[in-house]
Amino acid sequence: MMIGISKVQDVLENYKSSVYEKDVNKFLTTYASDVHIYDCWGNWECKGISSWRENVVMWFNSVSEDGNLLKVDFNDVTIEENTNVAFVHCAVSFVAYSATSGEKLRQMTNRFTFGLKKVNESWLITHEHSSLPIDMHTGKGMFNLK
Repeated sequence: MMIGISKVQDVLENYKSSVYEKDVNKFLTTYASDVHIYDCWGNWECKGISSWRENVVMWFNSVSEDGNLLKVDFNDVTIEENTNVAFVHCAVSFVAYSATSGEKLRQMTNRFTFGLKKVNESWLITHEHSSLPIDMHTGKGMFNLK
């Protein structure tokens, strides 16, 4: 299902709202069927929307099982686009809140890069790469640099 997103910024807004709503189908509407994703969690990569759907379902289910709300904010966003191709890089903050008390539970910020293409007048993510800087002494991801 394509929802006809004509602005690259609206792809980011769809990302934010669908994560908060934990709406897998809405979330996936802005991804191309042949999307290629490098993610920070679990798998090295996902190739294709079916593989990405599996990861997103697990992610949203884990947030729901914890009884949390997840809010997303995009910071330091740079968008470069021409007629049919766009490139976005930014810092993405994920903040978990208790659904009952509204208390902030945890936060992390990842670096993201998106490659998009226009298909039938709608922007679709064809490539996504999220990363964390690594502490060279411990080998662990550094979650809260921003």
